[in-house]
Amino acid sequence: MSLSETAVDRAPSSGRIQQHRRYLMCKPAYFTVSYEINPWMHKADPTDTPKAVRQWQTLYDTYLSLGHDVEVIDPIEGLPDMVYTANGGFIIDGKALGVRFSVGERRGEEQPFMDWFGSHGFEVVEPIATQEGEGDILLAGDTILAGYGFRSSIESHREIADVFDREVVSLHLVNPNFYHLDTAIAVLDPVVGPGGVEAANIAYLPNAFDDRGRGILEERFPDAIRVADEDGAVFGLNSASDGRNVFISPRATGYDAQLRERGYNPVHIDLSELLLGGGGIKCCTLELRGGRS
Repeated sequence: MSLSETAVDRAPSSGRIQQHRRYLMCKPAYFTVSYEINPWMHKADPTDTPKAVRQWQTLYDTYLSLGHDVEVIDPIEGLPDMVYTANGGFIIDGKALGVRFSVGERRGEEQPFMDWFGSHGFEVVEPIATQEGEGDILLAGDTILAGYGFRSSIESHREIADVFDREVVSLHLVNPNFYHLDTAIAVLDPVVGPGGVEAANIAYLPNAFDDRGRGILEERFPDAIRVADEDGAVFGLNSASDGRNVFISPRATGYDAQLRERGYNPVHIDLSELLLGGGGIKCCTLELRGGRS
């Protein structure tokens, strides 16, 4: 979908209401696959950094074309995964919880993200337990959904609840291809809409979770979109939403149809080059809630 096609489809004719978003992104100027820390990364496969930058730029430009604000953190040479800003923290009401990565290759990113939050008006909380930001922590209505099993510890969930004073629902990830929660769940509805906080709609990949996790999701989100394995395998669920427009991989055709049936507007963004590092649209998109614009 072109930018012009995207930009003209802002009216809430379906009843879905577009909400303003403020995001943090990082240009993949130093993107490459120089190590292997997830099943998607293979050092033997060549990467094309200029292509990654072009694809990232399309996502950036699309957000702006739809009226969203995008902040940018400077990339740092030697930290190729900084492009995946969702892993840089978790922010609600101007309070930013930093991250503590489980893998040594990414620990150099921790302080630069916390420094950025502090210099942009956020109250920064340095974490104690291992967790990887919005990669494994998602805000759904008033509730925080938190993943564990591969990259974030379940011990971090108590810390998250204490920092933000919200209910935290723990979900066990069991499929190594979906090692972060944001590869297996997408929050579709706005967190806050007209009249106050709304109950969130989500989409999720059932096979990414254990039986208990599936039961929790079925009980709490009975109307959720259940996404097929083939759409999950192209990182279809690693998507961002403003409540009306849902930014997804063009290869997630089944998910596209499901979204349209529910009145959402799928916006296709190809980040195939960045998928070589195990990241997609949501990985490149950290939501900034509060702070200084």
